Amino acid sequence: MPSLDLAAPLRDALTAADFRYDAVAELLGPEAHQALSRNETTPARRRTARDDSPLATLVRLFLLQDAVDRSAAEAALPGLIDRLAAAGLVVQSVAEVAARLDCRPYATAEGEDLWVVSDLTPGLDGAATQVTGDYVLGISQASSSLAQLTLRHDVGSALDLGTGCGVQALHLAAHADRVVATDVNARALAMARFNAELNEMDDKIDVVDGSFFEPVAGQRFDLIATNPPFVISPATGERLVYRDSGLPGDRVVEHIVRTAPGHLNDGGWCQVLANWVISEDQPWDERLAGWLPEDCDAFVVQREILDPASYVELWLKDSGHHPATGGGSAAEYLRRYDTWLSWLEDQGVGGIGFGWINLHRSGRSDRTVELLEWPYEVEQPIASAISGWADQTIAAAAVTPESHLRVREDVVQETQGPVGAEDPATIVLRQQRGFRRARQADTVAAALVGACDGDLSVGQILDAVAHLLERDAESLREVYLPEVEELVREGFLV
Repeated sequence: MPSLDLAAPLRDALTAADFRYDAVAELLGPEAHQALSRNETTPARRRTARDDSPLATLVRLFLLQDAVDRSAAEAALPGLIDRLAAAGLVVQSVAEVAARLDCRPYATAEGEDLWVVSDLTPGLDGAATQVTGDYVLGISQASSSLAQLTLRHDVGSALDLGTGCGVQALHLAAHADRVVATDVNARALAMARFNAELNEMDDKIDVVDGSFFEPVAGQRFDLIATNPPFVISPATGERLVYRDSGLPGDRVVEHIVRTAPGHLNDGGWCQVLANWVISEDQPWDERLAGWLPEDCDAFVVQREILDPASYVELWLKDSGHHPATGGGSAAEYLRRYDTWLSWLEDQGVGGIGFGWINLHRSGRSDRTVELLEWPYEVEQPIASAISGWADQTIAAAAVTPESHLRVREDVVQETQGPVGAEDPATIVLRQQRGFRRARQADTVAAALVGACDGDLSVGQILDAVAHLLERDAESLREVYLPEVEELVREGFLV
C-alpha cells in the first residue's frame, strides 16, 4: 500500500500533468471515453498512441493498464517512479513501467476534481480477472449511484459505513465538518486514508477499523451514507469483502435499517444503496415495511428486479468466474451457478430487488412512509428530489381549502383522444425533473392544476370549477381536497 508521505508529491505530479476527469475526456473524445466506461480500451489506445504528453502517458498507465516507456513515465511522474514502485503502486523494469494499482481522476457533480486510488479495474477488454477476497473496488456504478443519491446539504457530521476506497467519504468531506469512514478490510482502510491525504481531506476524514456501527458506538451523525456489501449469496467460505457481508440473505441491509436511527441526530438522514429479497409468498413492500423504524420517516424506492438466474449470472461474472472470459472451467462455473441457484430456491427467493432506502429522523409524531416501485428514468443526481420528498410530505399535511398553491414549473399536460373531440379521452400530468412522476387526471383535477398560480386559494378554484361544471361545490371539495394533498405530496403542486 502507498505510504501517506507519497500523497503530496503524487498530487503535485498529477496536477502538473492536468490528470483531471474533464481533461481526460477532452483528450480521448466522446467515443473513446464512452468505450472506456464500458471497459473497452482500444479506442482510447488509438487516440493516445502518438501522444507523448504526461497526460496521455498517465491515461495509458493507469486507465488502460498498459506498460509505458520508462522515460515517458519519468516525465509524467518526475522523481517518483522508484518510490511508487517500492510502495506497490507501480512495477518497473529497465525499459517499462506498469500500474499495480489504479489511480483515477474523478469529478463530482458539485464540480470538484478528485483522484481515487484502488485496485486495478477488472475485466478490461473482457480479459479474465478473478478478484481476491480483500480486493478494493474503485469507482463503480454502485458508488456513482450512491453519490447521486446522497443529500449534499451542509452538515456537522457524516458517516461513510463500509467506505472501501473512500470515495463516499471524499464526497461527504466537501459538505461535512467531520467524516468517519469505517471498514473491516485492511487494504481498503489503507487506500481510504491515502485517498484522503491525496485529496487534502485528511483533516476532515477519520478512517477507522471495525464492522458496521461497532466503531461508532454511542456516536450520532447528521448524515449516514452506505453502499454495504449487500450481495445475497450462500455461505460457501469464499467471501469477497467488498460485496459479501457474511450475513445470510439480506440481513446486512435489515441490520443497517434497524440500527441506523440510533446513530442519527434529530433531522438526520441515513441513505442506503441495497439489494433485498423478494420472497415468493410476500410482497416486497410489505416485507421491507417490517424493517422500518417507528421514529423515522422512510422513503424506499425499488429501482430494479432481477430473477434469481439473472442475479447469479451477474455476480459470477463480476467475480471473474464466467468461462467466456477465461475465468475458470465450464464445469466449475456450472457448479457455482447450481449451488447458488439451489440456495436461493431453498430460501424461497422469487427475485432480488435493488434500490434506495432513505430514513429521515424528522422528529414528527406522525411519521410518513412511502415504498415506491419506480423502474423509470429519473433525473440525476436524484438527491434534491429525495430531500424534496421530505418537504412535500410536510406540505401535503398542511393543505387546506385556504392554501395558495402553484403548479411546479416543470409539469406538463399531455392529452390523448380522437381528433376533433371536445374532451380528451386521457389527461396525464407529467414532471420533467426529479422522479419524473406522471399521473392521470380527470377534467376537474386538470382544471384545478392549471389554475394553480398562487393567486386563488384551492377552495376558490374548486368552487369556480364546480360552477362551470354545474356540480355541487361542497361535494367537489370533499372529493378533490384529498387529491390536492396527493398532488402536493408527489410534487406536482408546491
